[in-house]
Amino acid sequence: MLRTGDEPLHARSPLRLRLGLALWGLAWAVAGAVAFASVGRPGWATACAVVAAVAVLDVGCVLRRLRQGPHYQPGRDVPPYEPVGGGGVGARHTNGGAGWRHRRRAR
Repeated sequence: MLRTGDEPLHARSPLRLRLGLALWGLAWAVAGAVAFASVGRPGWATACAVVAAVAVLDVGCVLRRLRQGPHYQPGRDVPPYEPVGGGGVGARHTNGGAGWRHRRRAR
């Protein structure tokens, strides 16, 4: 797919939504681990604890990405890049007339 140059305006990563879902999953996994441990189901409690650990790692990764700032999560004040090739959507790169497709040679 060709870049149009306006990706910072349209291609946003939903990190805050991912953070919310990871926190929701963490809360349910911890509650499940506690509930299963209290009724004597160590296998299910361990499974919930593993899910909670994965959720904690995900929360850490998301918070790290959010703290990296607008370079990785551009806002509306970050201008778009200039389009490649001077064309709009659907413009093709030119590579000395060869284009981007490789053609089989006739033998």
